[in-house]
Amino acid sequence: MENNGKNRHKRWEARELTVMGLLAALMCASAYITIPLPFTEVGITAQTLMVNLIGMLLGPAETAAVLLVWILLGVTGVPVFSGGVGGAARLVGPTGGYIVGFLAAAVLISLFCRKVKGLGKQTAFLIAAGIPVVYFCGMSWTKITTGLPWAVLVVRDALPFVPLDVAKCFAAAALAKALRRALGR
Repeated sequence: MENNGKNRHKRWEARELTVMGLLAALMCASAYITIPLPFTEVGITAQTLMVNLIGMLLGPAETAAVLLVWILLGVTGVPVFSGGVGGAARLVGPTGGYIVGFLAAAVLISLFCRKVKGLGKQTAFLIAAGIPVVYFCGMSWTKITTGLPWAVLVVRDALPFVPLDVAKCFAAAALAKALRRALGR
């Protein structure tokens, strides 16, 4: 840390930047692991697994930076959003709320994982808070852009995804455990 009298600035070391870059790349790549569903614009992706993993491995500032890099890449047209598409239209379209929800959930997960130790508690938090934050942000924006009733949104944009998203929380926790050891965290 550098102290200039009043402000303290943390400089990210090369190792941290490398991990952040790799996680940003994996977040981008996870957009290509997609299973579209015929009844909704929302598809099954590996992105939720990556959001959980990033939040579990990095501090809040690093987590926010990784997700913001991913969002900025997507907004500028790089095909890093679900299904391998990019552009600002995706952010303001019916599924744009999920993108914002990923950022919010990842930072929230990171804050929790810095304060509460224990993989079991952290995994429970992914399920009890991380998933609902993503769903709430996503469905709220879908409601604004489409006008669909909440009941329809819950049935088509949340309930079908819960079992697999819970499984992805367990997978992210298992990966985080192994990667924390490898990264010395």
